[in-house]
Amino acid sequence: MELGMTTVDILRMLDELHALVVERPTTLVGKLTWGLNADEASMQIHKIRASLPNELKQASARVRESEKIAVSAKEDAHQVLESARKDAERIILDGRKEAEKIIEQAKLQQERMVSDHEILKIAKAQAEELRKAGEREATQIRRGADSYALDVLDQLETITGKLVAAIDKGKQEISRTSEASGTALPREKATLK
Repeated sequence: MELGMTTVDILRMLDELHALVVERPTTLVGKLTWGLNADEASMQIHKIRASLPNELKQASARVRESEKIAVSAKEDAHQVLESARKDAERIILDGRKEAEKIIEQAKLQQERMVSDHEILKIAKAQAEELRKAGEREATQIRRGADSYALDVLDQLETITGKLVAAIDKGKQEISRTSEASGTALPREKATLK
């Protein structure tokens, strides 16, 4: 036996020897394999196995069980990793969708705010224009009213001037007529009530 040979190695070598001699023999004549009887070789292999200590067999069973557990653990780890990868992809995809949704909502909000700002700006500009137009119109109305009042006063002045002239003329005529007839009139001023 080589140094470092394990129980599993010994049992494997027995399996290989059994396969070589019993299961796939190279026969020369009848049951003889290179000078070996296959049945007798098989019997000897079984005896060697039977003579191995139970601890060796149990160790071999434990190694096989450990190998099964390792294979199962690898498969479980692969499944867990695959599941984690899928979950990570789903979380990333959901995160991207959520980020895109938030960005889209922010863009819409920004557009609304810009639109509201533009509307407010337009409303302020229109209000300012209306105020200025109102002031211009009020100034024009004031000027028109002043001009109309001046025209009315000018007309009143003209009419009043004509009345004063007519009054003066009437007074002069009455004075002349009185003087001509020789009756002088008293000079009291009449008051209007």
